[in-house]
Amino acid sequence: MAATVLNSPRAVEMSIYVVRAFLKLREILASNKNLARRLDELEARIEKKLATHDEAIAAMLSAILQLMNSPQPKRRGIGFTADIGEDD
Repeated sequence: MAATVLNSPRAVEMSIYVVRAFLKLREILASNKNLARRLDELEARIEKKLATHDEAIAAMLSAILQLMNSPQPKRRGIGFTADIGEDD
């Protein structure tokens, strides 16, 4: 994609090189089904771990929000009060 921005012979050459590298990689993966299967398994494990981590992060954020929004403790007024009914 550098050739579309730079418009130089070297950029065109590099773009062709990158496309050829991806084609070669695709051919290698297509020829090696075992490697493709293992990559799929690895991707599934990573997705599972990411989902678990996302849940943990969401739980932590929820706990932080609860701590930030906790009600202020009830405070006694300054000075002498004759409230006999309260047990503070």
